[in-house]
Amino acid sequence: MNTLDPRHEFGHAGEAAAEQFLRNKGYRILERNLRTTLGELDLIAEDGRVLVFVEVKARTTEAFGGALLAVDHRKQAKLTRLAAHYLAQRHWSDRECRFDVVLIQGRSSAERRIEHVRNAFEVPGEGVS
Repeated sequence: MNTLDPRHEFGHAGEAAAEQFLRNKGYRILERNLRTTLGELDLIAEDGRVLVFVEVKARTTEAFGGALLAVDHRKQAKLTRLAAHYLAQRHWSDRECRFDVVLIQGRSSAERRIEHVRNAFEVPGEGVS
């Protein structure tokens, strides 16, 4: 049996909570933890006709700020590259896309707070396609 380190377990629990939160909002989850040679996309979902790339951040406290602070410019650039790769593989150059961030705060489900930022950042230039 492969036991995860407590940080990974906490991260997986946060991703599961984010996924359920988005499902409850009517999102359709297409992919979870999609790993490529470029990196990993936490969740890919559809919100109506919009394809949404979701970055999930799990934090035990508020010490490091909110969801927007959790995804800096370097992370945004990486997510943009991953999304462009995903779209190119599927020949979806015409899909409307956006990037959301979901921040899960709290150690237990009883104290858990979820912050969801739709369209958390814009992609400069001509987008991800």
